Amino acid sequence: MKPDYEIIDVCHTIHDGMITYKGSPPPAISDHLTRERSREFYAPGTEFHIGRIDMVANTGTYLDSPFHRYQQGTDLAGLSLYSLANLDGVVIRQDVAAPRAIEPSAFANLELKDKAVIFHTGWDVRWRTEAYSDGTHPFITAEAAELLVAKGAALVGIDSYNIDNTATGERPAHSILLAASIPIVEHLCGLGDLPDSGFRFFAVPVKVKNFGTFPIRAFGIVSKTVQAEL
Repeated sequence: MKPDYEIIDVCHTIHDGMITYKGSPPPAISDHLTRERSREFYAPGTEFHIGRIDMVANTGTYLDSPFHRYQQGTDLAGLSLYSLANLDGVVIRQDVAAPRAIEPSAFANLELKDKAVIFHTGWDVRWRTEAYSDGTHPFITAEAAELLVAKGAALVGIDSYNIDNTATGERPAHSILLAASIPIVEHLCGLGDLPDSGFRFFAVPVKVKNFGTFPIRAFGIVSKTVQAEL
């Protein structure tokens, strides 16, 4: 029996040597225990592989917890699953011809309380190119971040290089959202496959103590009824 819903993957694949941020080391993926070596420890015909990955936390599509910005903020282990999983999702679409800065007017008339608010800019098509990190990516302004807090957003995500403008060392969107305990997801992709609303959003990292960020498997669940109405 086919399910009455579709699961839409909206995160990048992590692989050996990939670059997310210039200046940060790429992940190094290797074998801790090869299948050949494992045969020495198990019964004939039984073998296992144990992999190893060395990487910075800000790799691929990842989630920022308050601890990423604030020493006393909630870390990954302390985040409630209710703030990360099965959230009512809404997508804010930013026209490619629009200004880089996403202002409050982009969502001022929307009901966002307890929702995952996802900004679709189309910047992900530049992923793994020089243009992705050239400093001209879309971002949300401090005023937009303040309105997201005021509207009670549960989580905020974007398919851009950074949710903030990186021209200076200031990071107002991070500061404002994380101070309000609103997790941030960066480097999403494929958001054009999600409807504007009527889907459930998931962005769950591993449960690591004293850690602020980690890659996630981000996805949306869309009912076939919603798809039929699009």
